[in-house]
Amino acid sequence: MASGESGSTDSSALEAAAAYFPDQAKLVQRLFDANEAFQSMCEDLAAAAQALAHVEQLPDGVKELRRLEYAGLVDALLKEMREAISQSKVVMLRQPPVTGPRSP
Repeated sequence: MASGESGSTDSSALEAAAAYFPDQAKLVQRLFDANEAFQSMCEDLAAAAQALAHVEQLPDGVKELRRLEYAGLVDALLKEMREAISQSKVVMLRQPPVTGPRSP
């Protein structure tokens, strides 16, 4: 990858994810910055959405098959991303350690 391309790739991947989750844009940004797996999902989503947007340019013999394939990828990625977003909102509460028998 040439110098400077990574920033624009990151930006377009983040923009793609934020477009699907506009009400959670700040959380998407935070996950994108902190979680490499989520960032990868965003990049895959951007690529699949772009491919889906250009499916009409494909030959008639493969157009519908590719439309279904790319739409399925987008749906699967969105589901996985919803789960990641939901999991990031979970707050784990720990019980205090047991220190021994309590006296009355």
